[in-house]
Amino acid sequence: MAAISASTYPAAGVSPFSQRRATSSYRGIRNLSRILAVSTERGGRGTGFGENGKHEKQKLNQKVVKEESEVKPNIYANPEKIPEFEEDKKWLRDYFEECKEMIRSDGGPPRWFSPLECSSSTSPDCPLLLFLPGIDGTGLGLIMHHHKLGKMFNVWCLHIPVQDRTPFNELVKIVERTVRSENYRSPNRPIYLVGESIGACLAISVAARNPDMDLVLVLSNPATSFSQSQLQPLIPLLEMMPDQFPINLPYIFSLATSYFANMLLNFLGCISNSNPLRVLMDNVVKRGPLPQIIGELSQDLATMSSYLPVLADTVPRQTLLWKLNLLKSGSACGNSCLHAVKAQLLILCSGRDQLLPSQEESQRLQKALPDCEIRMFEESGHFLFLEDNVDLVTIIKGASFYRRGKHFDCASDFMPPTPSEFKKLHDSISWVLTATSPVMLSTLEDGKVVRGLAGIPSEGPVLFVGYHMLMGFEVIPLVAQIMMERNILVRGIAHPAMFVRVKDRRPPEPELSDFDVIRVMGAVPVSAANFYKLMSSKSHALLYPGGVREALHRKGEEYKLFWPDKSEFVRMAARFGAKIIPFGVVGEDDFAEIILDYNDLMKIPWRREEIERVTSRTAKLRDEGGAKGEEEM
Repeated sequence: MAAISASTYPAAGVSPFSQRRATSSYRGIRNLSRILAVSTERGGRGTGFGENGKHEKQKLNQKVVKEESEVKPNIYANPEKIPEFEEDKKWLRDYFEECKEMIRSDGGPPRWFSPLECSSSTSPDCPLLLFLPGIDGTGLGLIMHHHKLGKMFNVWCLHIPVQDRTPFNELVKIVERTVRSENYRSPNRPIYLVGESIGACLAISVAARNPDMDLVLVLSNPATSFSQSQLQPLIPLLEMMPDQFPINLPYIFSLATSYFANMLLNFLGCISNSNPLRVLMDNVVKRGPLPQIIGELSQDLATMSSYLPVLADTVPRQTLLWKLNLLKSGSACGNSCLHAVKAQLLILCSGRDQLLPSQEESQRLQKALPDCEIRMFEESGHFLFLEDNVDLVTIIKGASFYRRGKHFDCASDFMPPTPSEFKKLHDSISWVLTATSPVMLSTLEDGKVVRGLAGIPSEGPVLFVGYHMLMGFEVIPLVAQIMMERNILVRGIAHPAMFVRVKDRRPPEPELSDFDVIRVMGAVPVSAANFYKLMSSKSHALLYPGGVREALHRKGEEYKLFWPDKSEFVRMAARFGAKIIPFGVVGEDDFAEIILDYNDLMKIPWRREEIERVTSRTAKLRDEGGAKGEEEM
């Protein structure tokens, strides 16, 4: 075998959820407020729904499953017509609108709430996701992701009221009680902790205190770097100001210093180091003619100004001082217990974070933590989750961090790409399609060859077996065209190098994030176990028996096969009655000429050392000798 190249429940110690509704509307969509849990300090246990509610929810889940099993139109057929964002996605304005509502009725100690849009579509077997907020404390930081997160997780968000003064160690205990309670209820499912700045410090502290628990941490710009940040000087500044001085967060932001002005724009999700209007322009330029652009831009600027009072209510002066001291203690606590963290971590860091040195901090944390990955967002600011172009669900899927059990299962844990995810993929490969203009032919059951892919069986299991062309570029238009024409997702069986986490990667080794797109599209590392799972789940799978040696072939080896003597995949396919579809590709080896191949590069000393280093760190898939056993990368 070879490879491709390339519904919520109350937390522990809380009484049942109470429900509030609001009638505010935005963009013609009616907004509903949160399902809120009562204080985490109160006793009692209950279900968030009565018996009737439970039966209604079961009926709803059964209805959803029935509807999904019915034949649906091909949603991938016209990528150009697929909206860039889902219809039910919320925006930055919704964040401020719901902040106003939440602050208006605020009070009491910290507590959990579950967004309504996450409660109706969540399957009972989905893992729990706890969102730990940043400096704003509202718990609404994931509002732009609720519509997608709710299909994969049971989402709870921690709300810390504006006037609350719970110290950091007590916040850790609140989160820890919930984590332990839910782990007791579902010991075989992971618990996700998504933390932003100070929330990331909370997640690290909880994980360190529970090293034997199955936790997955997704941390955005962790505040463990607070001691190195530009926020530190604010503490003595706020402490020395007299109480009569009218100073609060928007007042500070209004000072004529570029630092505070950029800080405000960062918070509004519209940050750009040199041009604060960059993101605003990006959002409107592609949505209409010039008059409409100017009108929407003016409206957005006016709206941004109107939300300054919301910032004042969210983080008033005394709260700001408290939050900065909370950041200081949280950073110290998180750093002191890094050695005890055993959880799986995914760190999201912004390249233009003006509040914290997030890039340097992510590198430090990766070296200090045993199971840690990084995803970099070069053009993003500190408040990563409030930016339009950041999709948390796609990030988690691309990093292979989504699982429902103790270990990732390539069959049961896989979530097919959404239409918007496929659109982004298609847009990124449009240059390949333009440059190659691929023509695809298939054979019908009667032996007739037709243009198009009508000959591909709709029902699996199906195994595509083909020749690996130069660098495996042919897989890009092949998989995309099958989705567009037949609504079939072909799952590639890929080389382990695209999945193995290596901390000290150096050029020419690619970053693991370079392969996120193939994982979103369903690729799995090559192994007998994964092949078995794909066939048993009746999937359409793609296998290149020639592997790396065939994809990285040398001069004079155009169209040459490097298949193993034993076709080990045939027996597995036969066991499940899979249809094997052999395919060939013509043209890829003709449009490019190899100038330097492996034999030439091995004669260059420094290149030879790099090749040998990369090859030694790469899993070997075959033990055969000779040319067929060569797997130099």
